[in-house]
Amino acid sequence: MVNAALIGFGWWGKNLAKAIEGNNSLIQFSRIVSKDLEDAASYCKINNIELSDEYQDALADPKVSAIVLATPHSLHAEQIIAAAKSGKHVFCEKPLALTYQDAVAAIKACEENNVILAVGQNKRFWPSMAKLREVVANGTLGMLMHIEGHYSNEHSTKFFSDWRDKPSESPAGGLTGTGIHIVDAMVNLAGKANQVSAHIASFRSGKDPRDATSVNVQFDNGVSAYFAMVRATPIFWRTHAFGDAGSVEAIGETECIVRKNGGLVERFTFEPIDSVRAELDAFATAIASQGKTPYPISTTEMSQTIGLFEAIVKSVNTQSTVKVMI
Repeated sequence: MVNAALIGFGWWGKNLAKAIEGNNSLIQFSRIVSKDLEDAASYCKINNIELSDEYQDALADPKVSAIVLATPHSLHAEQIIAAAKSGKHVFCEKPLALTYQDAVAAIKACEENNVILAVGQNKRFWPSMAKLREVVANGTLGMLMHIEGHYSNEHSTKFFSDWRDKPSESPAGGLTGTGIHIVDAMVNLAGKANQVSAHIASFRSGKDPRDATSVNVQFDNGVSAYFAMVRATPIFWRTHAFGDAGSVEAIGETECIVRKNGGLVERFTFEPIDSVRAELDAFATAIASQGKTPYPISTTEMSQTIGLFEAIVKSVNTQSTVKVMI
């Protein structure tokens, strides 16, 4: 059992805590750090969890071997580095950082201090995406040529914090909330991106935003891609990979469709899982095995994802095509 401290007890921090409740998880929270002590007090009392309002309390706690970050995006890199220097393994909610330079610094700190680093991209664990990756990897599609994606939801309407409305914390519309998951999926399938062109159409700003972001990407290996995200609209997920012998499409969490040349279509439906629980257990497994069972997202993919992320933000801001500087 990995003993961890949860840093941040807002909407998503509460989801992380709830995901590992019970006796079967491989990780437990013995401490919660929250700036709103009153909000977290009842939960901590019921679950016998220590509560404090300073990050340093978790870093100094000898009972804590791992840190789980559910904090504002701009804090991630420095908090990861501080945890690594304290000998704590780190699970950080997406995005890992807001710039490629910060992502590399965070990864380097974890490597130098021999601690596991994991990033919270829970859509990686969806059964539909596992099947999609399997089909791409086994050669069913032939030569991979193109990827499409879309992820939108209503969370910006339902779950709002003031910091999420700041361009410095949540740039490029829904990129940090939803689009980052598609970025991660595309990097996983196609590798390092080369250049990007992105555009945001904004219809209303503020607490309940309305905007649509569209992104075109070219990868180093020649694969093309485009994806979009809309705030706010009913939840929708689609990732679709195309090759010269077929295509594979993941729709939502549990459906995957494989289309092969000649008109053959296969449809797969899976039972849903708790993907948040799955990613935290994968983090715990990597710690327990001392990295022999690695976290499913490599640090190379983590850095490449943030490199593409940063280029998308720059493209939106400059209204131009931007090279991915990695």
